[in-house]
Amino acid sequence: MHASRFLFGLVFVFSGFVKAVDPLGMTYKLQDYFTALGGMFYSLSDNALILAIALSAIELFIGLNLVFAIQIRRTAFFGLLFMLVMTPLTLWIALKNPVSDCGCFGDALKISNWETFSKNIVLLALIITVLLTTRPHQKFFILWVEWIAMVIFLGTGIGISAYAFNHLPQIDFLPYKKGVNIAEGMKIPENAPADKYETTFIYEKNGTQKEFSLENYPKDDSTWVFVDQKTTLVEEGFKPLIHDFTIYNEQLEDIVPEIIAYEGYTYLVVMYELNKASDKGAQRVQKLFEKYENTNVRFYVLTASADEDIDAFVQKTDVTFPFYKSDPITLKTIIRANPGLVLIKNGTIMGKWHWRDF
Repeated sequence: MHASRFLFGLVFVFSGFVKAVDPLGMTYKLQDYFTALGGMFYSLSDNALILAIALSAIELFIGLNLVFAIQIRRTAFFGLLFMLVMTPLTLWIALKNPVSDCGCFGDALKISNWETFSKNIVLLALIITVLLTTRPHQKFFILWVEWIAMVIFLGTGIGISAYAFNHLPQIDFLPYKKGVNIAEGMKIPENAPADKYETTFIYEKNGTQKEFSLENYPKDDSTWVFVDQKTTLVEEGFKPLIHDFTIYNEQLEDIVPEIIAYEGYTYLVVMYELNKASDKGAQRVQKLFEKYENTNVRFYVLTASADEDIDAFVQKTDVTFPFYKSDPITLKTIIRANPGLVLIKNGTIMGKWHWRDF
């Protein structure tokens, strides 16, 4: 019983903690799920942040209760209910593959969807073992100590998420963390394996369609009529730590090489969606821009918003700094703030700040 509750508890503590320190990361993952599910689930996207914080707090609460032997039987019962929901869900995810990464361990540890399902089968066995081997009234602490502990556990989970949301994650698991050299992170070794694709051709003859491979398609048989072509990724090749990182100026030129080659200081301000960006944060960005406008410090404000949204934002806030375009997923991966500030020197990330901490 003790081995099972401790193992189950540790996994839940780790899972809940890595979600709690990055509530926006889990929010984005839940939104991916809701988009894939569609229908009534899509409407839950607006509440994804609340659900992300609740999920991490519940996991951390269950895990800490079991690790410290607080209300073991009742906690194990709630843990079983949790797994009875998550295990079938992860089986569906493994079969349908709506997202490539389940997000169960945030950005700290990425595992495949089938590995996630297998992990949940083991956890289900562990929590059933705890329930079957725990005596109904078995306790290790008096009641008031247990209540104090549970309040602290629940408050800790919510508090960690609240701090990370209003500032930045206490532990940065993202590729663009402090100390990373962007150029090094983008390098691909010479002999690194590339993505492998399988191409299938669909031809039709006498009203019957048939699929052919690249080796056996009827290129010299005119009785077959080409209908369609499908290309499927069968094996993923080497992917560098930092990929798909582009920044475009007004001439649609990628200026990333210029930014990471500059030996002086460069500020990247991320405002990935201007419609959701803080106006107060924008004014702080404006002050920074004015401070460094005529210096050797370079200053770039990055967004994924459309031109009309940029124009509307400028009219609303009276900011004067220019905008550069980048991919929204990349911007959300660089920093969990809108706006957020990244300081770079000679291609190396020197620091990151939430707009509240400018």
